[in-house]
Amino acid sequence: MATSTMNERGTTISRAKLAQLLNEDLSREYQAIVGYVVYSQALKGPEYMSIADQLEIHAKQELSHALTIARQVDYLGEMPSVQMKPVKTSEVAKEMLRFDLDNEVETIRNYQERVRQCEELSEFAMAEKIREILMDEQDHLIDLATALGIDVPRVDSRKDAADKKLAS
Repeated sequence: MATSTMNERGTTISRAKLAQLLNEDLSREYQAIVGYVVYSQALKGPEYMSIADQLEIHAKQELSHALTIARQVDYLGEMPSVQMKPVKTSEVAKEMLRFDLDNEVETIRNYQERVRQCEELSEFAMAEKIREILMDEQDHLIDLATALGIDVPRVDSRKDAADKKLAS
């Protein structure tokens, strides 16, 4: 298991590593844009019309997130990613919504960690930009859980990391 070592600034993350992680987040934003575009059009049945309309709105928000993250990567001196994570599809509406919910959980978990990493590097404005994205992502999570008729999953990246550590 790799351990973090402190750099000369007393932090455990570098600006280059943060840029790399943000590029992974950017790839996930591209995935979300495409996923929401496809899901909003492919959901069938009157029970899904309301969420389909919400997914169109989510697609536009995800594009805004991608632009924000790309700007932060550029600010850190790196080239924004052009790679997209794969999009899962299904003929079953509930499966598509579940894929989307799972992606939102992962996205929220990663952005919670990014906020901490930005603050560790004293990149407070960047942390605020990511907090703004987190608010939208949490709203997406609520919309998807509601459409699926389930409780909104609790997402806590610190708890998840502690749970993984205990399991190993």
